[in-house]
Amino acid sequence: MKAFRSILPRIGLATILIAVAAVARAQDYPTRPVRVIVQTAAGSSLDALARLVTEPLSQIWGKQVIIVNQAGAGGLNASRALADSAPDGYTLFMAGGSVFVALPILHPHLPFDVNQFEPIGFVADEPYAILVSSKLAVHSLAELIAYTKTQPSGVDAVAGTIGGLQHLTAERFRRASGAKLNMIHYPGTEAAMGDVITGRVPVMFQTILPVAGAVAAGTVRMLAIASDAPLPDYPNIPTVSETVPGFTSSGWSLMVAPHGTPAPIIQKINADLKTVLARPDVLKKFRALGDYTRPMSPQQLAAYIQNEHGVWTPIVQAVAAEAK
Repeated sequence: MKAFRSILPRIGLATILIAVAAVARAQDYPTRPVRVIVQTAAGSSLDALARLVTEPLSQIWGKQVIIVNQAGAGGLNASRALADSAPDGYTLFMAGGSVFVALPILHPHLPFDVNQFEPIGFVADEPYAILVSSKLAVHSLAELIAYTKTQPSGVDAVAGTIGGLQHLTAERFRRASGAKLNMIHYPGTEAAMGDVITGRVPVMFQTILPVAGAVAAGTVRMLAIASDAPLPDYPNIPTVSETVPGFTSSGWSLMVAPHGTPAPIIQKINADLKTVLARPDVLKKFRALGDYTRPMSPQQLAAYIQNEHGVWTPIVQAVAAEAK
């Protein structure tokens, strides 16, 4: 018992020293370049967001921030790369929401748990829009829903890759509205846009940036946006919830670190990220991409992810069951 009591002060001192060392490392962080993994290819909207954020972070830190694109498998490749990285703050992950709401269900036997990644900060919301080809004689969301119900085989709709938030948004809308929609999956937006413009696949669920040019040209008609409220850049476009109560959906992005990254480093990155996201020039560029941000602490981000789990898990499970 005496020996045990004599060890206790040493354990307490060791814990204090470790905590002090972690704080000291955070104050000096970073002392070398930082890698940010992005789950999509260069040129994608998520990649563009990452570059808008990392350039000013490089300026704040005085160290280069390097973008590493790890595209493929709905974020699986990028998630694995983060899980294999040292938890020291020098490898971060700019992730899309589907990594957290879909990946664990669609791939239940992964050797790592994305829910153990350390939340750092929320980056952006990118609301989804529901669009139709201008060749389709439909001018409102209510008209579209009614029209699909008159078609014996339903109506084809672009829904992105299986398991992504674009697909899940379309599936959730189909169930909530009763619209008869057939999900058509495309690996990218460019090929899909051609088919929507010609009317071959007349309906599309998509974030705003990739379709803004077609909407402005009048070849594609935006019926509604799945945001909480009308967007400042599209004040005359109604929200989806005006027709389907409570329906909102956005492609959201966040920054996370490997499990076990010291809390002081997480807090420093969060504070610096908030500084970047408060800059008027960054916010202006975000809006040009159809993205909107909000400040969150790591704890608030963890709660946000948990809430999104509750919203999307039933949809992901239904999609997974239908795919079997």
